[in-house]
Amino acid sequence: MTIDIGIPEADRKEIADGLSALLADTFSLYLKTHGFHWNVTGPMFNTLHTMFMTQYTELWNALDDIAERIRSLGFPAPASSTRYAALTSVTEETGVPEAMEMVRQLVAGHEAVARTARRVFPAAEKGGDESTADLLTQRLQIHEKTAWMLRSLLE
Repeated sequence: MTIDIGIPEADRKEIADGLSALLADTFSLYLKTHGFHWNVTGPMFNTLHTMFMTQYTELWNALDDIAERIRSLGFPAPASSTRYAALTSVTEETGVPEAMEMVRQLVAGHEAVARTARRVFPAAEKGGDESTADLLTQRLQIHEKTAWMLRSLLE
């Protein structure tokens, strides 16, 4: 069935591609944050364990919003680790760093997701896609605030 939501197909495709990268970044950061939640140790264990749980829960919930926006634009949402690995800008951690290194990596991860979200704005604006622009604004606010809060732990 033809999609006629007032955004040309080529623009919808460009927006969906950008959102696919945002979805991959969000999933990668979710996975890293959840892993750090499981494996954090040290004097700040309780604080970080609880903080990481709050953060990974928020990321998990965001995945659905991003994927459903891609679907609303008429394209499939990527849903495999292979595809996410190809699309993400978040660096994977295969070891178990010390607690403050976890915090540093999560700051970098939230900043990377914010940069990815920013890169989608021009396509959303070009297509007149206010719904995607709103989603991107919400995601940016969360990632920038979370990066600031994590960064504060390093001062």
